[in-house]
Amino acid sequence: MKKLTILCITISSIFLFILNHCSTKSIELWNGKDFTGWKFVLENDSVDVNEVWSIQDGIIHCKGIPNGYMRTESDYANYTLYLQWRWIEKESNSGVLLHIQEPDKVWPNCIECQMRAGNAGNFVLMGSGAITVDGETYTSTGRNISIGKKQESTENPVGEWNSYKIICQKDSITCYVNDILQNEGTEASVSRGKIGLQSEGGPVEFRNIRLELLDS
Repeated sequence: MKKLTILCITISSIFLFILNHCSTKSIELWNGKDFTGWKFVLENDSVDVNEVWSIQDGIIHCKGIPNGYMRTESDYANYTLYLQWRWIEKESNSGVLLHIQEPDKVWPNCIECQMRAGNAGNFVLMGSGAITVDGETYTSTGRNISIGKKQESTENPVGEWNSYKIICQKDSITCYVNDILQNEGTEASVSRGKIGLQSEGGPVEFRNIRLELLDS
């Protein structure tokens, strides 16, 4: 009887482990080979996007000029987004665009997790939107508004990879830079949309872009 009880407990534990891990759906947001599932928007329509965005050895290279972004064709909500980025020549500017709303334009209505060197972890309200951080509600009606991060920069030097972990669940957004909590907001005016990577300023590289879908 004792052996049977232990066996039942073991089987139950294995079942719960499998259930918990299968309940989280993981998506490779970028397949590491081409830009299937992504769309490009540039400030200057006469520029060939292939001169701005390219892929080599499983890494996305962005020239950073002209301004624009690549974004998912699909909308997403309730997820944890993981990605890595690095500066390859000198510190510059970029960002992760969350909950992008159509129409596409430079810049779209969305909430940005900033990547500008020294400021990774800031929130930026682009276009029209709002979010509450530390009890204060910030509202934008067409002018970009930046909301500072919690701590001093936790970014790595030029040439080293940085990691972003961004949790979007319902109307909240929480972001970690190199595993350090840098910002969290609630009551965001948008909670679903496309996800984008920004071209702005100078060369930057991205890799390991994936989602874990969360329960709504």
